[in-house]
Amino acid sequence: MNEASKIEAYYEKEHLFKGGILLLRDIALKTKAKETFKWQSPVYTLHGKNVFWISRFKNHFSIGFFNGVFLKDPKGLLINAQKGKTQAMRHLKFEAVEQIDSNIVLAYIEEALYNQEKGLRLSATKEKKQKLTIPDLLTQAFKKEPVTQKKFNNLTPYKQREYVEYIVDAKQMKTKLTRLEKILPMINAEKGLNDLYRPKKQ
Repeated sequence: MNEASKIEAYYEKEHLFKGGILLLRDIALKTKAKETFKWQSPVYTLHGKNVFWISRFKNHFSIGFFNGVFLKDPKGLLINAQKGKTQAMRHLKFEAVEQIDSNIVLAYIEEALYNQEKGLRLSATKEKKQKLTIPDLLTQAFKKEPVTQKKFNNLTPYKQREYVEYIVDAKQMKTKLTRLEKILPMINAEKGLNDLYRPKKQ
């Protein structure tokens, strides 16, 4: 399936918010943005640079701006869907087609395109890596089973942190112990806590 077909299939698929994303598309096509398809969603670019995208979800649909942090947003409509994780992206979120004000959406898109023309983009800042503190329960388990500690050390830092947070986030000691019992075999198998839910590499 070529790109154009993927775009049409995305918009024509029956969905609770089909009308909403079609309206957002109509607004987008009034601008000089080029319609493409990336990451399973329609993405709109200018001179090859990603500017915004349109997406649907189970309970809402939205138009997202890759460098939305630079948009003026006088009415405070933009949201950061992942605070603390994303710095530049911002979204206009809708739960019904009636919530869409075409003039306002068009104004946001035009401003985003203008900002792209000017080359506005948020410079990536490297965060200082925090040293991972292993909780006492895991430390004690590793002392009893050095092989388990070795396999834990072989995991990626991200997967190590997932296990640590899984133990630390438990409020009661009983829960911590139950979780410890669950994860030790997974560590020995050199698996991540959430590997089951991660998309498989093609």
